[in-house]
Amino acid sequence: MIPIRATVPTTEEARALLTGIRRTVDVDAEAIAAELADDEPDPALLDLVSTPFASVADVDERLARTESYLRERGDRRAVFLTVYSRMTATVRDAIDDGAFIDSEWAASYLVAFAERYRRALVAFERRAFESLPRPWVIAFAAAARGETLVAQDALLGINAHITYDLTYTLGDVGIDPDRDAKRADHDRINAVLARLVQTAQDALVEAYAAIGIAGIDRLLDPLDDRLALLGLKGVREFAWRNAVLRADLPAWIGERYVDWRTETVATGAAAVVLAPEADIDVDADVDAERDATARLREAEADADAAGAFRETIRRRM
Repeated sequence: MIPIRATVPTTEEARALLTGIRRTVDVDAEAIAAELADDEPDPALLDLVSTPFASVADVDERLARTESYLRERGDRRAVFLTVYSRMTATVRDAIDDGAFIDSEWAASYLVAFAERYRRALVAFERRAFESLPRPWVIAFAAAARGETLVAQDALLGINAHITYDLTYTLGDVGIDPDRDAKRADHDRINAVLARLVQTAQDALVEAYAAIGIAGIDRLLDPLDDRLALLGLKGVREFAWRNAVLRADLPAWIGERYVDWRTETVATGAAAVVLAPEADIDVDADVDAERDATARLREAEADADAAGAFRETIRRRM
């Protein structure tokens, strides 16, 4: 049985959860559907992504084609793909170079992760909002409206895919047996992505220099520090801890608890990306643990964590 202390959020997770509770975003699917009422689903786009990914090479090739197609049409959903397609190609190269302990698992991980994105894109294009996680509805709807900065479009997509999808991707591919080896490979991807951050930022500036360029430097410098509420490495650690909880806790509590954690942080992070100036700064000095604890206690007085958890469970029943 997993130790009960493992279910307690870290200080960084607690900050993110409290921000998520305060900044949670309601998704009005009917309003979004009304906004898109005059836009028919795009058959050519659906043709690109309607079938499941078959391999790492298939993911690499079709993500790149989808990005090119969306960018040519001026569709802002291309912005996230500008980053994601490059990240995927870089991880594919690492797999080909033998950088992982279990290359087969790493390849399955990459394909399963991309599959989560593909299904979300198809659901949005088909207006099946009821099957979409809230972070993806927020990200795709913002791109469809075209009122956000390029940097915000990128961050909203990255947040939905990593902060939300990654937890469930790890469940899809499994973290057992040989959990330690799989954790090591998970961390190797962290290192690959960390090296890619500047490349991704440069790609966005190069590809979208005419649109919201002032916002790119402000919001994406550095990308890994602005990502969600935990940073790039932190949010991947969050996903791994979630996967462990889902694997080791009884399903009746583990799945519900992780669903609440994941959705709260991901939707709260989306709100922060959309309105960063209103962010809650309880992180002024991470090293001053006593001050951080005091700020968290202060925030807890205003945040109804138990109520937020109950509301999430109510929506899922």
